[in-house]
Amino acid sequence: MELRRLREQKGMTAEEVAERLLVSQSKISRLENGRRSISQRDVRDLCGVYEVDDRRIVDSLMQMAKDSRQQGWWHAFGDIPYSVYIGLETDAASLRVYEPQIVPGLLQTRSYAQAVITGALPEAPAADIDKRVNVRTRRQDRINDAQKPLRLWAVIDEAALRRVVGSRELMVAQLEALLEQSHLPHVTVQVMPFEMGAHPGISGHYAILEFPDASDSSVVYIEGVTSDLYLEKPNDVQRYTVMYEHLRAQALGVEQSRRFIARMAKEHAESGPPALPGFNRA
Repeated sequence: MELRRLREQKGMTAEEVAERLLVSQSKISRLENGRRSISQRDVRDLCGVYEVDDRRIVDSLMQMAKDSRQQGWWHAFGDIPYSVYIGLETDAASLRVYEPQIVPGLLQTRSYAQAVITGALPEAPAADIDKRVNVRTRRQDRINDAQKPLRLWAVIDEAALRRVVGSRELMVAQLEALLEQSHLPHVTVQVMPFEMGAHPGISGHYAILEFPDASDSSVVYIEGVTSDLYLEKPNDVQRYTVMYEHLRAQALGVEQSRRFIARMAKEHAESGPPALPGFNRA
């Protein structure tokens, strides 16, 4: 609040400050709204831009920044490659996600998450697998928060429902859990069937995060193998938002999607174990 007051006193917009410091406008907004941890360097740079001459004010803000560097819950698990995303997800009010290959992480059962992570990281030690599984299940607290649950909208490709992860028995349990979660008032699940052909999500997974404060710009998250991409420019966010609207329009409706998921669960239950050896990781 004090940083915002200093900026307004200087007669500068958040965009002007961002240009001076060569950072995104959303970073300035999040710093002012307390939705991003602030470093002493951030305070020093901002006070320099605002030409704050009173050393007592600068020292006070520097001390506040030092005291505020409290780590999020995920830091207790050690080094997590996507910790930036977890921080955004923790602060988000809503999340729109398209998943082409697997059930979204926030809707995964523990057994399914274990099988997914094990398959994706075949050379990772068991301890690392367990850590990632624990982080994934801990993230799901946002869905189960009775006071302020995350508003989740998920469009899931048919491939994710047909892919046998772990075992068919495990898939039945996962799809039944997904079906149950789809009835939560703050969770919407739609299925993108194969018959729809090419669609705006054909290039792969992405997520759009929106935040409670209107001054915080939305963020598009694209996961990579060695690095992730975060898009915050209004034009980029708008393009992905329009893409997602087309995805939702082309996907099956909510009730149709539930019937489709139930049918997939039934098919897995009736098919028995996969015919090829080595596929059952249960």
